[in-house]
Parts: sequence; structure tokens; C-alpha cells
Amino acid sequence: MRIELDDLSRPAVHALLSEHLANMYELSPADKVFALDLAGLRAADITFWTVWDDGVLLGCGALKELSATHGEVKSMRTPRALRRRGAGRKVLAHIIDVAMERGYAILSLETGSHPAFLPAQKLYQAFGFEYCGPFGSYRADPNSVFMSRRVGPVAM
Repeated sequence: MRIELDDLSRPAVHALLSEHLANMYELSPADKVFALDLAGLRAADITFWTVWDDGVLLGCGALKELSATHGEVKSMRTPRALRRRGAGRKVLAHIIDVAMERGYAILSLETGSHPAFLPAQKLYQAFGFEYCGPFGSYRADPNSVFMSRRVGPVAM
């Protein structure tokens, strides 16, 4: 498996992101879906990676810079048909490493509260994320679960 910095131009990436958005709208009310589309992922404050194995797209993930000390995990996804191969773990570990390299103190994420999101929450917990309150521009909502973990020293 290899991780690539991705420019979001390949059809396989478009298909995976379409699957991701469709699934998010199946599981959460439309006004509570915070998944990013292609335009959102192309924003200057977002870095996007894909995970490949022998030319097969196994997953993706992104890191959004909220501030000089705070990052947000975005767009974690593996194709439904190719799950349980380790791509999610690999890209999440990469995102955490990049957050550390950038000197972030905190890495946070928002995910859904529907039971279908429990495997993702367990993955995040395995990497040291803990449940927390809303961060950034998010507000408390029964459809959202917020998690964060320290990745660097606390600024004094």
C-alpha cells in the first residue's frame, strides 16, 4: 500500500468521494452532513491523500488546518467493497504524522452519531482520539460526535 498526495483529478477518486457523500446523506439529515465535495477538498487549507495498492484505490483522507496549532481530520473513506484491508489505519496514521510535523497541538474530527459510524469511532479511539465537545465552527448536535487527540505540546 502506498499513500499519495492527491490532486483530486482521477475518476476513481471522484467515484469514491461520490460514494462517501451519498452514504453520508443516507445516514444523516442533509443539513448535518459536513463531508466535503470536490470543491471543498480543493480548498487551500486542506491536504488530501489517497491510498493505493497495485493501481486500486483503497481509501482516502484529508487534513484541514483550522489554525497554526489545530488540525481536523476530514474525508476518511474506504470503498465499501474494499474495507478491512488496513487502508483507513494507514491514512489516519499518515494524517497524524503530518499533523505532528506541522506542529499542531490538537487534531480533531467530527463524525456521525448513527450506529453505522461506530466502526469509524472505534478506529479513531484506537489511535488515541477521545470524545470531546464541538470545536471550530461546529455546534453541539445529536447527529454529530466530536473527537480529538493531542499530537504535540500545549502552547503556553
